[in-house]
Amino acid sequence: MLGAMFLMATSAIGPGFITQTTTFTVQLGAAFAFAILVSILIDVAVQLNVWRVVGVSGRRAQDLGNRVAPGVGWVLAALVLIGGFVFNIGNVGGTGLGLNAMLGLDAKIGGAISAVIAIAIFLSKRAGVALDRIVVLLGVLMIGMTAYVAIVSQPPLGEALRSFVLPDTVDFLSITTLIGGTVGGYITYAGAHRMLESGVTGPENVKPITRSSVLGIVVTGVMRVVLFLAVLGVVAGGVALAKDNPAASAFQAAAGQVGLRLFGVILWAAAITSVIGAAYTSVSFLTTDRTSPRTRTLLTIAFIALSAVVYLLIGTAPVTLLVFAGAFNGLILPIGFTVVLWVAWRRRDLLGGYRYPRWLLGVGVLAWLIALYLGWSSLAAVGSLFA
Repeated sequence: MLGAMFLMATSAIGPGFITQTTTFTVQLGAAFAFAILVSILIDVAVQLNVWRVVGVSGRRAQDLGNRVAPGVGWVLAALVLIGGFVFNIGNVGGTGLGLNAMLGLDAKIGGAISAVIAIAIFLSKRAGVALDRIVVLLGVLMIGMTAYVAIVSQPPLGEALRSFVLPDTVDFLSITTLIGGTVGGYITYAGAHRMLESGVTGPENVKPITRSSVLGIVVTGVMRVVLFLAVLGVVAGGVALAKDNPAASAFQAAAGQVGLRLFGVILWAAAITSVIGAAYTSVSFLTTDRTSPRTRTLLTIAFIALSAVVYLLIGTAPVTLLVFAGAFNGLILPIGFTVVLWVAWRRRDLLGGYRYPRWLLGVGVLAWLIALYLGWSSLAAVGSLFA
């Protein structure tokens, strides 16, 4: 369950997570704290419902979708696979950039080495144990190193704390972007699907399921807050960050060359755990309980290898493809979450007779309305691509 919790958290903490947090901190300053708080609350509402329905039913999201309406599960699986694959090209690219900042390695060589490391994890005879331990270790490492830089940068803590509840400005774009980046696409189901393999399922395990889902979002939130504070300290000190890589220049401004190397470690850890999370979760939508572990492993390795080959051929995921994949991720949340809420509301037979709490269903509906808004924004993004 600890591995499932950290897989969800580290899947959310990718290269895009670091870039988004840095960019919005530069734009909004301390007022960004409010956007972080609101996004965390909505993320908790989504994950509480997803983990409880998947965990109590003991079924993967696509299986639940097909039982609600034939074919819905496969549509959801196709969206997850397309979005996950394109973003994984960017994740492999992030590992290359991380090793470049850490060791000075060429980004493409670093990406190839990182892909081999990710494949080796899944080739291990005890792949499940290796997966859980590595995501926990790298998750703790990222938070610890970022917290160090946050302390060194000496952010205005009083102003930041006030802005969590009384911001000078409220930016809805930053809130919706953070939500999409934390519980959008494959990330929504990474931890819940991993939990199923732990065997902690059924109505009798509601308490550990609930606790793990909340703690996973808390881990993500802690990383977001310490990264925000690290960058805020630099920005408040009047340092102008480089436009091409603001996060790296923030860490360098806070702690010199040591800060730059630490940024490389953090970016690499964030990227490789996202590579692992994207591959694991995307393949979990292609397989069933009857799929042999060998087949599942081979599909996961092929997913990582193909992502790496595409990255090496084209350098990184083209901007148009990333926008397209982002639009797909925006559609996954409302479609998949509709299935989750329908099962909670109308399909007690799939929950083993479990009586779903009305308050949790109500909180889920509020989060679902926001997911619909995100989905609508995603459709607009797709429309602009074909315009």
